[in-house]
Amino acid sequence: MKALWRAFRLIWQATPLAMLRDAGMSTLVLIMGAALLGLSGWFITATGVAGLAGIGIAFDVFRPSAGVRLLALGRAGARYFERLMSHDATLRALAVLRVTLLQRLARWPIPRLRHLRGASALTRITADVDALDGVALRLALPLMAALTTHVMVFLVLSWLVTMQVAAVILVGYLLGGAIVLMRVTFATLAPSTEAEEAMQRLRRQAIGLFRGQRDVILQGELPAIRTALDGAEVEARAALERLDRVDTGAGFWMQVSIAGIVSVVLGLSGWLVTQGAVDAAPAAIGVFVALSLAESLLPLRRGVAEVGRIRDAVGRVLDGSESDALPVVKTTPKADAGQGISVTDLCINRPGGGLLLQGLSFHVAPGETMAFVGTSGSGKSTLLDVLAGVGTAAGGAVRIGGVDLADWPEDDLRRWLTLLPQRSALVSGSLRENLSLARADVTDADALAVLEACALTGVVEGRGGLGAILGEGGAGLSGGEARRLVLARALLRRPNVLLLDEPTEGLDAQTARAVLRGIRNYLPDAAILVAAHRPAEQEFADRLVTVEK
Repeated sequence: MKALWRAFRLIWQATPLAMLRDAGMSTLVLIMGAALLGLSGWFITATGVAGLAGIGIAFDVFRPSAGVRLLALGRAGARYFERLMSHDATLRALAVLRVTLLQRLARWPIPRLRHLRGASALTRITADVDALDGVALRLALPLMAALTTHVMVFLVLSWLVTMQVAAVILVGYLLGGAIVLMRVTFATLAPSTEAEEAMQRLRRQAIGLFRGQRDVILQGELPAIRTALDGAEVEARAALERLDRVDTGAGFWMQVSIAGIVSVVLGLSGWLVTQGAVDAAPAAIGVFVALSLAESLLPLRRGVAEVGRIRDAVGRVLDGSESDALPVVKTTPKADAGQGISVTDLCINRPGGGLLLQGLSFHVAPGETMAFVGTSGSGKSTLLDVLAGVGTAAGGAVRIGGVDLADWPEDDLRRWLTLLPQRSALVSGSLRENLSLARADVTDADALAVLEACALTGVVEGRGGLGAILGEGGAGLSGGEARRLVLARALLRRPNVLLLDEPTEGLDAQTARAVLRGIRNYLPDAAILVAAHRPAEQEFADRLVTVEK
């Protein structure tokens, strides 16, 4: 429940006015529904009593019937605006939740981000955000509206009918509704979680099949993959059916509870009429209002049936998103571009434990290129992560521009230094838009200059210029072309220190040498450090440093 409260507090703080409007309209709909049935019950009963008494001709039917029509039209209008405002509040809240998600992802360490897979992460995030809109739309706001309505109905019925009838309705709905909803909550915790996980597995397998169908067909694995996908679908359907059975049972017991409350109110009202404590027409108000208040419970059933799914989504979305610690404010350092990058006695731990690198020291001056060479897994990529401030060193010091790495504010460090990892992403959009991720103010001249440095001019012209559209993940470019476009984006930042992790992977030797020359020509004064695997990258360096396990 604490997680649900955290989520609701975040959503409420995002759009408090919109939430208040939605809660107010939801309450108005319930009150007008109760008033409509209460007035209708009074009108029908009063008309019948007047007819039995022989004074029907003198009974005023016009004003009560006008009131019924007014409440009916008003309730329909209120329902329309309630739907409008609930969607407005929910969409505003979801926009804030998406920002929260991005902020949480931004705090992940680079090694964890590198293991993130776009398709599965996207489906997971989408499902979590969809689940979280239920915190306000299907739980908190309907509950607030229901409680407010029941309190107001209690006060009005105590005045119009009797305190006994009002108390029976209030206690019956609060107690009966609480029991049924709590039973639904506990009964659906596991099934709702299982259903969501089953649907996620189905989505992941379907996306995997769609993305890899060519390889699957060529390897003759399509029948096996389809069989596994059918099995995942059966599992997901079974989980949803279990959840539906619990929800259907809850609906039955909720209807039984409502029928019990109405029966008790009907019996009590009849007894009060026979005792002369209240007239028949006012007594009918209590019975019909008791019927109308069923509307306050039924929307909550769907919300509590998804508590397990919502709880898990809250845990993923808000995990580590709130902290009581105040951020450390760092001032912009007085860095010297002539200092380059210096490393003294650097030690780096292996992810599984133990030292990966120990006692590494070097200095790279502006305009100089250093290449790290070594076998696969020796720690070259990990070393670049530490130098970029996205990895953790076990000891030693790193100074960039003469300033200790720990003293750099994040924004200033990213303007001074750029890391191009082995795995970088392109987005669906134009070539210009992909380059604009590095600099929002990039001009066509800037873009063409950096593309020429990366030997991409002919590729871009062949696709129709900077406005050429790429598919998801850069689809439409070869692996080498995509790698060079990512490199061009990194160069556009014009960093003082450039860290490159195997920048010419996937390129032929001639193109690789052309790209490396273009990098140095584009950034003549930058200190460049390369995790080198290919001969062209080693030839490009002024110095080689061997990195060993």
